[in-house]
Amino acid sequence: MQLLKFLAKWIAILVAVLAVVLLAGGSMLSPDFNVSRAITIEAPPERVYALVADPRAWKRWSVWNERDPAMRITYSGPESGAGAAWAWESKTEGDGKMTITAAEPPKRVAFDLFFPDVGTTSKGDISFGQDGSGTRVTWTMRGSMGSNPLQRWFALGADKLIGPDFESGLRNLKNLAEKG
Repeated sequence: MQLLKFLAKWIAILVAVLAVVLLAGGSMLSPDFNVSRAITIEAPPERVYALVADPRAWKRWSVWNERDPAMRITYSGPESGAGAAWAWESKTEGDGKMTITAAEPPKRVAFDLFFPDVGTTSKGDISFGQDGSGTRVTWTMRGSMGSNPLQRWFALGADKLIGPDFESGLRNLKNLAEKG
């Protein structure tokens, strides 16, 4: 019985120390994150731009749609360019909304992402530049996890968590755009 009391006491102390480390450590971390990946696509910028500026086209190349084909999607605003938006509900990929905030054919598409599950908004940008005979596509996302010390741990690892999804999405975009 004494052994059980002793173990319970040490487990409680260990849990308390771990909670303090997570909360105190998280409060000292930067809430900001930045993720960026790039790829060269052997297609003209206009073709690649069209697949990014139209939210309906994202379903054809986005890794998140690929992982959850049952994702519920609704579209609003214009078909493409500034003001075009899509919202999704997914049991595996979470819920969110993307709104295109700026579109400069065929140079750049900027957008805001809102994730209600964590209450955060991030800003994204996909730019298109000439790279030899192809198009250099750079996908960047910046955001803040706010004041929640536990969510700041996500900001610390955002590049490793989100970066591979960007890489897969860019490969899918490349395959789609190069098919013509």
